[in-house]
Amino acid sequence: MKSIGVDVGGTFTDLIYFDSFNGNVGIHKVATTPDDPSQGVIKGIKALCELNSFSTSDIDHIFHGTTIATNSVLECDGVKAGMITNNGFRDVLHIGRHQRVEHYSILQELPWQDRPLIARRDRKTVSGRLIPPKGEQLVPLNEDEVRQAAKDLLAAGVEAVAICFLFSYLNPIHEDRAKLIVQEVMPNAFVTTSSFISPQFREFERFTTTALASFIGPKVSAYIAGLDKALRGLGVRGDLRIMASNGGVATPRMVVENPALTLMSGLAAGVLGGGWIGAQCGKKRIITFDIGGTSADIGISVDGSFSQTDARSTSIAGFPLLMPMLDIHTIGAGGGSIAYVDKGGAFRVGPQSAGAVPGPAAYSKGGLEPTVTDANLVLGRLEPTDFLGGDMRLNTKASNSVIKSLGDELGIDKLEAAEGILTILNSNMANAIRSRTVQKGLDPRKFSLVAMGGAGPLHGAEVAAMLQIPEVIVPPFPGITSALGLLTADLKYDAIRTQFQVSTTLDLNRIVSDFKAMEKELTDRFSSDGIELSQVTFTRSGDLRYVGQGYELKVPISDGRVDANEMSAVWEKFHDIHAAEYGHAFKSSPIEVVNLRVTALGNLPKLEKMPPRKRGSLEDALLYKRNSIFRDQGVLKTFETRVYRRALMPIGMNFEGPAILLQKDSTTVVPPRSEACVHISGSIIIKLEI
Repeated sequence: MKSIGVDVGGTFTDLIYFDSFNGNVGIHKVATTPDDPSQGVIKGIKALCELNSFSTSDIDHIFHGTTIATNSVLECDGVKAGMITNNGFRDVLHIGRHQRVEHYSILQELPWQDRPLIARRDRKTVSGRLIPPKGEQLVPLNEDEVRQAAKDLLAAGVEAVAICFLFSYLNPIHEDRAKLIVQEVMPNAFVTTSSFISPQFREFERFTTTALASFIGPKVSAYIAGLDKALRGLGVRGDLRIMASNGGVATPRMVVENPALTLMSGLAAGVLGGGWIGAQCGKKRIITFDIGGTSADIGISVDGSFSQTDARSTSIAGFPLLMPMLDIHTIGAGGGSIAYVDKGGAFRVGPQSAGAVPGPAAYSKGGLEPTVTDANLVLGRLEPTDFLGGDMRLNTKASNSVIKSLGDELGIDKLEAAEGILTILNSNMANAIRSRTVQKGLDPRKFSLVAMGGAGPLHGAEVAAMLQIPEVIVPPFPGITSALGLLTADLKYDAIRTQFQVSTTLDLNRIVSDFKAMEKELTDRFSSDGIELSQVTFTRSGDLRYVGQGYELKVPISDGRVDANEMSAVWEKFHDIHAAEYGHAFKSSPIEVVNLRVTALGNLPKLEKMPPRKRGSLEDALLYKRNSIFRDQGVLKTFETRVYRRALMPIGMNFEGPAILLQKDSTTVVPPRSEACVHISGSIIIKLEI
């Protein structure tokens, strides 16, 4: 069975091929085509097939991580969307909550006010009201008003409509009826409801999530449809699966219905890939560190479990989200990050990036500003004739010129400027990792850092040293780890029911009934996807809090019989999780069950291990020696550095830094005062002097 993982990044589109029959693995990279990413995907798949001597018709599965949704939000490049909501609630999207992102700043940016997803004039209100606790109808839905609102939106040129009513998470009847009416009036529009996108309480977050789905819906739908058509035109007969933010994959149909599933698509694949690599090396506590051309993404895995976001911290571009999502922290730091002197005279790096076009000066595509890639080239950490395995030649003269100009502006020499760029970038990334570990009660010194992405292996060891992380793992194909992560994923869907039950007056029958209903809902969804029930596993959990608290903690619930004994165990788990999160627990306080959740995994064929490596010798792998620059004990020094061909490196034989390892998709830097070896899994493990 042949599977291909395709991850579209800001600079490159990465591909990996795996044949489960013979264990063959192949990789390829092509330049991303920003105007239409599907062109790069098609070009890459065609080239990958040719390089590995098989036909596109032989492909059984294509797993795809897409940035269409992410970029649409980040660049405010969605469609003109409208909203229909209850009378009196037109401005929920604008007002938000009383909590401020920055409590004391009067100049802070509030994205939902500064760049609204839906303009106020395109938010229409209608009569109709449901009320808690069960979603009973207080005021009937005025269907004539809904029809008129749809006509007004159609006349205004609206392409997508979000239908968001109060308490629809308890009863979707009004939203479902309104959707049918809008579709009659606007048959070509993308129409969705909050009860389908995010059926849970907190109207601001639910409305915003639905608005995001509408804002990106037509673009995501058009992209998926266009890609699927292009794949069929290429002769591909296998299934297309799209990476979702929750760490699983979804069918194209599901993504078209709920495009918000893909808001963190590519990032989730990277975390999965990094976790899989760590597990192959026998490591249970992993920090994934994925640096591409424009950003660095950080994820945490403990005992094979990836941390999930919660209602307090789930967002994209500042907009709050109510969606199941892996906890991934992203900063603007990558190989294309631009170094500059700000108006106050401070030396800064990023978040602005040169991107794929014009790219760093080293790419000879018109880039005129100094970037991280240029700094690495000037310091001798990149090989100008062996970038992308020799497919691309770097322009050393151009890099030296832009770095020297920056140094002149700062009053320092070229080498100090280049090393300063790397130090600033590495410090920014180390601080980002601290925010996900130290500030959450995790000791980074007890973790291994998986350095991946095109630039991760260049910077991983120095960032780890700043955090006193003792070892760095560099995957066999670090530049395509996100694509690899796609080949480790299962089909994954989530269901949720809001409860608002208190432990002292618990209705067990309602809990049992809701779990059964959610499992039935997910079973039906898998059946429509052609997945047999025997391949599906269910996981239950609940969002719990002490009565009076504002936010919840996720607590696992067993998949067996839900009775008083099981719920007593759930209460104890909640106390333990609360103590771990906040440092204390109130065991005599009543507990509120806010939501119940069921996650279903549909088993898919996946990559199990990397193919065995040939055993060579260090002498065979050594290409030559050259000088490179490192800061050692506070002083810039020139070191004689061994340059190796990574594919020829022997298993289990230690070698000392400084060393540079070359391969097609990345360059690995082993700095002075460190030691490395090739693990039997094919990963490089760098041991640092801490």
